[in-house]
Amino acid sequence: MQAPGPVRNWLIVVAAMIFFMIVLGALTRLTESGLSMVEWRPVTGWLPPLSRAEWQVEIEKYLSSPQGRLVSHDFTALDFQKIFWLEYLHRLWGRLIGVVFALPLAWFWLRGQLPSRLKPRLVALLVLGGLQGALGWAMVASGLVDRPSVSHYRLAAHLGLAVALYGYTVWLVLETGSRGTRMDDAKTRREATGLIGFLFIVLTWGALMAGLRAGTAHNTFPTMSGYWIPPGLFDLAPWWINPFENGTTIQLIHRWLAMLLVLGVLALAMRVRRAETWAAGTMALVQLGLGIATILSGIEIALASAHQAGAVLLLTALIVVRHRATSSR
Repeated sequence: MQAPGPVRNWLIVVAAMIFFMIVLGALTRLTESGLSMVEWRPVTGWLPPLSRAEWQVEIEKYLSSPQGRLVSHDFTALDFQKIFWLEYLHRLWGRLIGVVFALPLAWFWLRGQLPSRLKPRLVALLVLGGLQGALGWAMVASGLVDRPSVSHYRLAAHLGLAVALYGYTVWLVLETGSRGTRMDDAKTRREATGLIGFLFIVLTWGALMAGLRAGTAHNTFPTMSGYWIPPGLFDLAPWWINPFENGTTIQLIHRWLAMLLVLGVLALAMRVRRAETWAAGTMALVQLGLGIATILSGIEIALASAHQAGAVLLLTALIVVRHRATSSR
């Protein structure tokens, strides 16, 4: 499914923009900026407040929200602007991704530069991108009702879809490029596919942990506050909700799943011994190091953002491994 160079370069730009969006989303969440804009105006909301009066209106809306009333009731206009600009940039960047994707898509389509097999895949990306915007608002709206935080389930879904959109765009970039480095290796293909799926599971529990701010509960490694099996794992009733709503349980699951993922990637690298598997193994170790550093730092913003970016880079490496193990025929 090779495509002209400009088409592939356009997809590379889109993938890079989605990657930046994911990192920007991490910063928005970690700085508690996500609830600073309490309205969703997908068409008309691209302009920020331009006068003192408009800023005052925005801060009054914010101060009437749960976060404004319960957490930030003493915010000044300057305090509000500090969190507003990150969320504004996050939303503006999402709109820009839509424009950068949709306009060239129409251009290449009308000029007949898109392979027929690529067209439905690009349409699917366009539709899912629009749904991602709606899911983002659904996440924000969950924190505007009666509590000063968003649903950790919706946060996990929002992040998961963003990473899936990125991963599929990367796959299309690889599909439209050179086929010289590909080989038919069914075993590696299966293992890489399994590791990609497992990475999404690890990422989901990481998002649940972030949504519940559970990373600050235990800031030691390798034990959790001195325990290998910390107390309180089944404090919630019924017992089966603990893996999804108990911060201690979620952190324990995320830690051990992450270490299993790293071992799996390293085992693949040792068995296959190709450049792309070594890259995946190296990235897995870097990502583990970032995760440990994030926990030990008490969830320092820069480290936590790098940890989220590292998960996406590890996914990229595994997608390359999966792609190169697929026959080009």
